[in-house]
Amino acid sequence: MWGELIQEIRVAQTGVQILFGFLLTVVFTPRYADLRDIDQVIYIVTVVLGACATGALIGPVSLHRLVSGRRVKPQAVQVASRLTLVGLLLLLATMTSSLLLILRVATHDAFVPWLVAAVVAWYGLCWFVLPLWTRSHYTTD
Repeated sequence: MWGELIQEIRVAQTGVQILFGFLLTVVFTPRYADLRDIDQVIYIVTVVLGACATGALIGPVSLHRLVSGRRVKPQAVQVASRLTLVGLLLLLATMTSSLLLILRVATHDAFVPWLVAAVVAWYGLCWFVLPLWTRSHYTTD
């Protein structure tokens, strides 16, 4: 289970690290100063969420390194699994606020919240609903 968990984390880590790296550069662009106050707040929240998601998704690697050889693998897998789930939830929040910020800057139309809500629903379906449905329908006793 540890090997599978690490593979899953690698996929999520790559995405969150690319997104977080991009977010860090935004504040240094000339356009940042032109953002409305609310958009700057959304940006700050997004960066903090991205930092937290990065921490949660890198946490299992550190956990593995610090407990390696201590004969606590079942407990380490359980903790790492929880950290990964928290990281995915934080990644969902980061991507949601990133999309909200980008669409608010790109257009000021009233449909932006609806579009963001639709994308979040899609993420929820792909990341949580379908996996939980699959688990409940195909898990054997």
